[in-house]
Amino acid sequence: MPPTKTQNIDWINNLRIVALYAVIILHSTSLLLQQYGKVSMSDWMVADFLNAIVRFAVPVFVMITGALSLGKEYEIGSFLKKRLLRVVVPFLFWSLVYIGYSLYNEEITFTADVWANTRIVLHLLKVGSSYHLWYVYMLIGLYFFIPVIGKFVRHASEKEILYFLAVWFGVLLITQPYLVRYNLSVDMHYFAGFVGYLVLGHYLAFKEFNIKHLRLWMVLLFIASILLIGLGSREIADSRQWPSTMFFEPVSPAIVLLASSVFMIFKLSAPKLSPVIIRIRDFAGGYNYGIYLAHALVLYLLEDPLGIYYKLCVPIVAIPLTALICFVVTLLLVWLVNKIPFAGKWISG
Repeated sequence: MPPTKTQNIDWINNLRIVALYAVIILHSTSLLLQQYGKVSMSDWMVADFLNAIVRFAVPVFVMITGALSLGKEYEIGSFLKKRLLRVVVPFLFWSLVYIGYSLYNEEITFTADVWANTRIVLHLLKVGSSYHLWYVYMLIGLYFFIPVIGKFVRHASEKEILYFLAVWFGVLLITQPYLVRYNLSVDMHYFAGFVGYLVLGHYLAFKEFNIKHLRLWMVLLFIASILLIGLGSREIADSRQWPSTMFFEPVSPAIVLLASSVFMIFKLSAPKLSPVIIRIRDFAGGYNYGIYLAHALVLYLLEDPLGIYYKLCVPIVAIPLTALICFVVTLLLVWLVNKIPFAGKWISG
């Protein structure tokens, strides 16, 4: 592997914003996907394929983390203190906001028993007070592992890194429901999970590939992955296994191929952006984590009471439009939270 340059590469700035918008589109499709059999098949398929297109989002976030983190030497204590503070403090604030929203929405109820109320809050902080916060729990786990896997990556040969990635991908294959019958009783969970995306992101970011028409091949892989995910989930929807997220699971072979193709397309592309677009991109990028934390709340409020969701117009337009409105409104919200004296910069994300 060539010497790593872990500065914030410009194409990664572009990819980070696109991945964030993709996350919001993904969550904007959920309501329609849950209506299988209750809405027209054409509308459901729109949500299915939009969902398939943006499934790269969370894996790409992890790949970006690997690209920017694994090449650096860390003192473990200072690394964990710096990273965990930046992640945990905003996470706790927004988790409490979601608990407050659930209380307002009568999804949970408090009583006069303070200890009982405290246990409800602690339980929600333990399991996640909103559906999308699972990502933060996963990210915290990865941060504990980054100093270890980073040491391996910095001293490993390319052959050793490829060995790790090959075994990781093999484990993903053999643990899929359609291949589980061939899964041996060998414990291979050491190679499972999102840690593979960290290594994959680092490898793809800094490996120089001498392959003709590589970007075209990546575009074709992107299209093939979308068809596999979209049509595969459609087939499951017609089977007794529905509802199933087999083709939507972020740590699965199809999503690995999708995320890798998107990552490489952005690496191999160098669009000339105007200074205005770059300023907007960098401004939004500065609140990336806060937007992720807060966007689900904005989606709730756009749907009810404003009626801005997939029923706004035809789904092919309504879903991306809802996601764009959510992105802009959430950015404004997080920016305002950031302006709160003393605490704003800590809790906004």
